[in-house]
Amino acid sequence: MQSVPEPIESLRLPITRTQYERMVEASVFGEHRVELLYGVIVQTAPHGPLHDATLTRLSNLLTRQAPPHALVRTQCSFAASDGSEPEPDVTVVPDVTVVPDVTVVPDVTVVLAGDYDAAHPSTAFLVAEVAISSLAIDRGAKARLYAECGVPEYWVVDVEARTVEVHTEPEGGRYARVTPCRRGAAITLIALPAITLSVDAFLR
Repeated sequence: MQSVPEPIESLRLPITRTQYERMVEASVFGEHRVELLYGVIVQTAPHGPLHDATLTRLSNLLTRQAPPHALVRTQCSFAASDGSEPEPDVTVVPDVTVVPDVTVVPDVTVVLAGDYDAAHPSTAFLVAEVAISSLAIDRGAKARLYAECGVPEYWVVDVEARTVEVHTEPEGGRYARVTPCRRGAAITLIALPAITLSVDAFLR
């Protein structure tokens, strides 16, 4: 693909998330898989069997352990900002259909994110990207984006290296801590400590 000449690049008009969603509803992109990152429409690469098998194992494991107030979504849109709507491989978000029993836990404050039938979620307990060809963008632009919108934990599942890079402590548009977890390790989610996954169970 040819690069955009510099004078034209400087005149590029960023697309808002609202405009992007209207284009999606109008089927402007046809069969192409795309996402919106920082006002730019980005085409995502096709998935191979190894990517999809890893994603399926990870999603199934999270779903089995998710508490009632958490919902696991696979390759669904995430309303990260006014100019970004990525489609992470996995998100674990608040289940807005579950209302906590405040008489049992009166000190717990739960902020409902809205009705997902009407709008995409904008908060998450966990976002995970299964990376093969997308490793550079997952470590770069997407890590920055998820940190900026306050996602407490972001995983980059590096399939070829058999490693999960666990990004935590979002601050100032970046994650202050990145912990590599290799085969043999187990990961407990910060926001959902009831969930503990063995890396071996989804990275083979």
